[in-house]
Amino acid sequence: MPTFVYMTNCDGCGYCVDICPSDIMHIDTTYRRAFNVEPNMCWECYSCVKACPQQAIDCRGYADFAPLGHSVRVLREEEKATVSWRIKFRDGREKNFVSPIRTTPWGSIKGPSDYAQPTSAAMRSQELAHEPETLKVEALPTLARSRFKKGLV
Repeated sequence: MPTFVYMTNCDGCGYCVDICPSDIMHIDTTYRRAFNVEPNMCWECYSCVKACPQQAIDCRGYADFAPLGHSVRVLREEEKATVSWRIKFRDGREKNFVSPIRTTPWGSIKGPSDYAQPTSAAMRSQELAHEPETLKVEALPTLARSRFKKGLV
């Protein structure tokens, strides 16, 4: 289900706009509030929901974990390093889930322009940019040709 914004809670900070991977969260220039410009294109990644400091963005949950008449709230708590999910069912029961934050701090990731240009050897390599050093390993595991099974297409 696509995200939606509670306009009375939104302060127009723009965190949702910055973090949205499909670039569908925008700030209304008249009201200075966030909104989803293309709900059908929402990846339902909850990035905007977790990033919103005002808890102004929500997403309707699917029936497999939260049936009709429910509400799902997510709260990112930086000081506790957790993401909390609260599901409130129609009958008033609540389920709470807490997960550790596994993302890096805001603004700590280097941009593409902060790295040197790739060499021609790196362009011919099958490794992704900055592997294996960013994975903190000496080398990526490989499979010797002798270990390949013969006869498979």
